[in-house]
Amino acid sequence: MKRLSKTLNIQSSPHLHSQARVDKMMLHVVLALLPTVGFAIYAFGWAALFVLVSAILSCLLTEHLLCQFSKQTTTVSDGSAVVTGLIYGLTLPPGLALWMVVLGGMIAIGLGKFIFGGLGCNPFNPALVGRAFLQATFPLAMTSWITAFHADRFTTLPASTLAFPFTTPNYDQLSGATPLAAYKFDHVATDTMDLAFGLTTGSVGESCAVLILLGGIYLIWRKMMNWRIPAGIFLAVLLLSGLFHWLDPVRYPSPIFMLFSGGLMLGAMFMATDMVSAPITAWGCFVYGLFIGILVVVIRLWAGMPEGVMYAILLGNAVAPYIDRLIQPRAYGKP
Repeated sequence: MKRLSKTLNIQSSPHLHSQARVDKMMLHVVLALLPTVGFAIYAFGWAALFVLVSAILSCLLTEHLLCQFSKQTTTVSDGSAVVTGLIYGLTLPPGLALWMVVLGGMIAIGLGKFIFGGLGCNPFNPALVGRAFLQATFPLAMTSWITAFHADRFTTLPASTLAFPFTTPNYDQLSGATPLAAYKFDHVATDTMDLAFGLTTGSVGESCAVLILLGGIYLIWRKMMNWRIPAGIFLAVLLLSGLFHWLDPVRYPSPIFMLFSGGLMLGAMFMATDMVSAPITAWGCFVYGLFIGILVVVIRLWAGMPEGVMYAILLGNAVAPYIDRLIQPRAYGKP
């Protein structure tokens, strides 16, 4: 009689697998950002398009070359480099020289992601690592803004865009200060509707807060974003800035202004929520959001710079593992 052999497979958890894949999740992030990208190009013209394309291509090429150099299978197909490049490009001034954009993209992937082991291992958001490098290296270029909705935005490029590498760009379309800088240094407030619908100057991703918010809600609906992180950020910003505005409305801006100005909406929805660099536990994510929101208000109100979202998120990334360690769910079966 023929004996039937049975094989018992023993493997570690997880035993239940989701149908979600990295490339599919990255595709949905790109889809969520497309309305913001479209509005940014409409507001700043070819300058914004060139910055975004350069940011994405530099991130893709850097990841591919680093994989080839380390004799690994290229990982550009998972879409993470595209998302990093897109978010990184949205944080930049639309008139930034393209050679600076490419240099920052190389740092974002090489120093912010690949050096730690690639996707899933980076402790900091790679897009913000690239932007922080540019902010420290080229502070003047990173705080030079071009006029939004200018008449020639689809027929000409700013002289700074095509500046020769390692030369000082010439800015021929400079505009006034951003809403945050105008309030911090001159106490000039910007209309709330202009802030909400992107009718102001600023970085490429400061175009339309409403579209960014809708994109984040789409990812929350698709269960690809932890809603507790932006909720914590918004709650902290509203309560803390609201308290100071109530105490001295002349000196401190309103909480609505703080919520819709600068890069807060983009940072809360698409950068602080990075699954790799954010906490894992539910309460940890909310505390992490509160921590970032408090830092944003503190930096904006009392630091020497008008914006603080980038530094707040990077500091939040640094403490995320400790938040998870302090706020852990009760183990099953334990009192």
